[in-house]
Amino acid sequence: MELRTPITEEVRRSLKVGQLVEITGEIYSARDAAHKRMAETLKAGGQAPISFEGNIVYYTGPTPPREGAALGSAGPTTSMRMDAFWEELLPFGLLATLGKGGRGPALRAKMKGLGAIYFMAVGGTGAFLTQHIKKAEVVAYEDLGTEAIRRLTVEKLPVIVCVDSEGHDLLEEGKAKWRRTPVGAVATSTSNGGGG
Repeated sequence: MELRTPITEEVRRSLKVGQLVEITGEIYSARDAAHKRMAETLKAGGQAPISFEGNIVYYTGPTPPREGAALGSAGPTTSMRMDAFWEELLPFGLLATLGKGGRGPALRAKMKGLGAIYFMAVGGTGAFLTQHIKKAEVVAYEDLGTEAIRRLTVEKLPVIVCVDSEGHDLLEEGKAKWRRTPVGAVATSTSNGGGG
């Protein structure tokens, strides 16, 4: 399905774990350094440099753009590194993020309580994902270089719902499924496929 930003609460809560989504509209990029600075600013009573409401924050630190491109490679970075910061930002309305890999159990519990979601992109596909980024503009923390916060205009950016608003986790459910599969069952089912 095509998902247009900003995301309403109704749409956010309608998304289901494992669902393939193509994001179109504006999202924001931010990595470790930007998250740390935002969390410290908010803790001190200050304001975040961007509005979180209805927006998606993409964990990426893009490389410099090549000629004719908005950015260089803009693949996802490991999301779990942002868990502690996201816990601090959740109460301020950061309810949709995008990155690579899973999230920790403590964060997932808080996400469920607030109806937050987490999208996952495939690691190692930065050059491909960049093709879906049509425009990029630094909007905060320019001194952080590649980790500055950017407003990205994306078109049909392909992602998957990894954690939905009800707390279902695609990666954890996948692990549980494979733990229940008897040893040898996979080999047996694949070896009996119809050959010529």
